[in-house]
Amino acid sequence: MPGSKLSVVVTRRLPEAVETRLTELFNVELNELDKPFSPDQLVAAMQRADVLVPTLNDTIDARILAQAGDRLRLIANYGSGFDHIDVQTARQRGILVSNTPGVLTDDTADMTMALMLTVMRRFKEGSNLMQSGDWTGWSPSALLGSRLGGKRLGILGMGRIGTAVARRAKPFGVQIHYHNRKRVHSDTEAELEATYWESLDQMLARVDILSINCPHTPSTFHLLNARRLKLLKPTAFVVNTSRGEVIDENAFTRMLRAGELAGAGLDVFEKGHQINPRLRGLDNVMLLPHMGSATTEGRLEMGEKVIINIKTFADGHRPPDQVVPAML
Repeated sequence: MPGSKLSVVVTRRLPEAVETRLTELFNVELNELDKPFSPDQLVAAMQRADVLVPTLNDTIDARILAQAGDRLRLIANYGSGFDHIDVQTARQRGILVSNTPGVLTDDTADMTMALMLTVMRRFKEGSNLMQSGDWTGWSPSALLGSRLGGKRLGILGMGRIGTAVARRAKPFGVQIHYHNRKRVHSDTEAELEATYWESLDQMLARVDILSINCPHTPSTFHLLNARRLKLLKPTAFVVNTSRGEVIDENAFTRMLRAGELAGAGLDVFEKGHQINPRLRGLDNVMLLPHMGSATTEGRLEMGEKVIINIKTFADGHRPPDQVVPAML
């Protein structure tokens, strides 16, 4: 491949600066209409490209990969999550997969804190009252929320983002608790004064706020099932900015509607953009359209990572952000 320009198909519009640089380096086909590819369009793109640049909206499963043909050699995902790609099947077909880790840590952690404060202090309800014109003046008993300071924050998944959330929450006077596949370094624990729980069940029963920051894998699907959700206090708040599949959304929705949880801030959903309609209209639930990475800086950095992965591959080397089986 060195010496020749790779054929690259990009499935969605990316920041203009990213598209310009891609076009300078490779033979690029852009999605000018910015409409999601159908499965047939995705297959056709894979058949004519050396490199595919998909997003989380593109489901690349074994059935799609079986029709990819022999040309495709790299799936350079625009995003850090890769659960929409069958990495094992791609590997079996000799197709490398890369992602864009690390660049969204601060943006996602910032939004996690924003959601936490929004639902606990009832900012959504206050804003709706002002926007509707129904506010009649200040009252000492109106819109009373919960103070963040002094609460126990349970972090499910203490990776980059979970740790960044803990660092932001600690100055608010929050006690940090976490559950992870393995304990974090003792220096990090000491810095955050964090308590490690080997048992997720035991942690859930003790926290006031739960922040979900783990990836979606076969082992984390419905990790928060109906039984575990019922371990949470009825005064607990849940914030999810990682993957919707980690929660049993039907059970979760039933509990929110029944008043068995205090509230939730959600940026991700079990069925992607198909949101459970029973979640809508709840005053104590803040819903966002997957905005965790929605900063100009973050999206540009994602594009730069994609370009570096493709360029490194074009030069005959392993992409620096290659997804390997040990990450699944």
